[in-house]
Amino acid sequence: MLNVYLSGEIHTDWRERIVEGASGLDVAFTGPVTDHAASDDCGVAIMGAEESKFWHDRKGAQLNAIRTRKGIADADIVVVRFGDQYKQWNAAFDAGYAAALGKSLVVLHGPDHAHALKEVDAAALAVVEQPEQVVAILRYVLSGELPG
Repeated sequence: MLNVYLSGEIHTDWRERIVEGASGLDVAFTGPVTDHAASDDCGVAIMGAEESKFWHDRKGAQLNAIRTRKGIADADIVVVRFGDQYKQWNAAFDAGYAAALGKSLVVLHGPDHAHALKEVDAAALAVVEQPEQVVAILRYVLSGELPG
C-alpha cells in the first residue's frame, strides 16, 4: 500500500479528484485539516483562548504542525498543490520538509506558477498540472500501467 499525503491549497476539489480517481488502487490518503476555520482555531479550541491574534494563530500553527509532520513522515509520496487564489506559504514549507526527509515529492500547479516555483519544482520527482496526472503517477508506481 502507498501512503500519500495531500498538501496544499484547500479551495478547489483537487483532493477529491485524486481520491476518486485512485479508487481501486492500493493507496491510503492523508492530509491537513481542510476545514479552514477548524484549522485556524484548533489551538485555542483545545489549549485556551488568546487575546493576541499572533498567539491565536501560533497555537493553531503549532498544533497543525504535529499533524503535518506525522503525515509527511509516514508518507511514501507527498503531493503538494499550489493553487491560483492565494499564496500557499505552508505548501512551500511542506514541499521543503518532504524534500529534506527524502520523500518522493509530486508538485501540482498551473503554468503561471512555473517560474515562481522553479526551486520547489527542481526538488520534485514529478511536476504536473492536473490531479488526474497524479492519479496516473500512482497507478504507474503501483502497477507499471500507462494511461490508456
